[in-house]
Amino acid sequence: MRNVIVQFLLCGSLTFGIWTLLLCVYFYHDHVGGGQAESQELASIWSLEKKLQPPITHGPGHPVQAERPNEDETKERRPFLNSSKDVQFMDPELLQGFTKYGFNTIISESLGRVRPLPDTRNEMCHQKHYPAQLPTASVVICFHNEEFNALFRTVTSVVHFTPHQLLEEIILVDDMSKFDDLKEKLDYHLEKFRGKVKLVRTERREGLIRARMAGAARASGDVLVFLDSHCEVNRMWLQPLLAAVAQHRRTVVCPVIDVIDPMTLEYQPSPVVRGAFDWHLRFKWDNVLSYETEGPEGPIRPVRSPAMAGGIFAINRHYFNEIGQYDKDMDLWGGENLELSLRIWMCGGQLFVLPCSRVGHIVKHNTENLTEVSRALTRNNLRLVHVWLDEYKEQYLLKRPGLKSVPYGNISERVALRKRLGCKSFQWYLDTVFPELEASKGNR
Repeated sequence: MRNVIVQFLLCGSLTFGIWTLLLCVYFYHDHVGGGQAESQELASIWSLEKKLQPPITHGPGHPVQAERPNEDETKERRPFLNSSKDVQFMDPELLQGFTKYGFNTIISESLGRVRPLPDTRNEMCHQKHYPAQLPTASVVICFHNEEFNALFRTVTSVVHFTPHQLLEEIILVDDMSKFDDLKEKLDYHLEKFRGKVKLVRTERREGLIRARMAGAARASGDVLVFLDSHCEVNRMWLQPLLAAVAQHRRTVVCPVIDVIDPMTLEYQPSPVVRGAFDWHLRFKWDNVLSYETEGPEGPIRPVRSPAMAGGIFAINRHYFNEIGQYDKDMDLWGGENLELSLRIWMCGGQLFVLPCSRVGHIVKHNTENLTEVSRALTRNNLRLVHVWLDEYKEQYLLKRPGLKSVPYGNISERVALRKRLGCKSFQWYLDTVFPELEASKGNR
């Protein structure tokens, strides 16, 4: 009997050791191999596409690679935090943080509330001047089970890097978080921002789309600025966005999204790219067309973008309401960014990326239920397809016959919205805004 017990204990210890080793190897290679690639390629900012979909190509077998800044642009842009060599991959707390939040919570806690950031803007941005009178901004940040320090750093970076007179308010929307430190502890720490921060808690899990609508409904600023809950805004981030929206009320603008590495939390510059998507409705980052950088502004000229990632953008508050906000019957998140992008372009607006606005974003490893997220993404995409793709809807479904029987809810309200707004056809969008997508039709 004693021999059996000893053998059992030995087997259990061996099994535990093997699993620990495998986890350490996974995190090490994920950071050293894939992690570096994610940090260098902006296309990895949102990891759901990487987990659920095959690699994205542009044209016949050519992978999309965003252009890197040249040597002159990068000589003053070194990573803020060089701590990868100090990371203890066998630390159980590190593994637990990655499992729970999708990034290194040990370093996140050590960074505190505000940290100095490298100025990742092009030098020409330093010479730009913006009107003294700009519209005010309501910054809407939705979160669900976010790591406390990352969330609070998002809020404090906005307060720290935003002129007081431009910041009408920060609206935090807690979408039914379950973690204790996002309750009384968060309330306590937000007291220092009383008068600037409004905290809204939903009564049930709404998902990012409806949570943002709840935040926007409580906003009073001239411009809505949506941020993810694990961001750090950089210096002079808001002025370019507000100036562009003030100049043309139907203009929607996005900053360049810098990368915050999930393992080291290094703040790293990203190249200037535009948002795009393929015929599978997968968002991707694409190279800026050469003519976009012509003229006296050159590399800091606003870039026309066929689509936006959706996590970070600014829009006139009244215009947001006029064009129908979000499709409230979409679930969780996913697809809403492309639906809004098409609606902006097809219904009389325009969408730009502004190189002189920079916001850092943690490249989180997805910790949500992928089955649930995938189901929501499928439903949301189908709603988009049936409202906005016109005759291309049939071609889309022909390639995916299994989706024909998937329910996507009642879209009559969104169809009526499109008619009321007098929106152009999807063919117009292909011809005028994103002809590269039409050209790739044969490679779907």
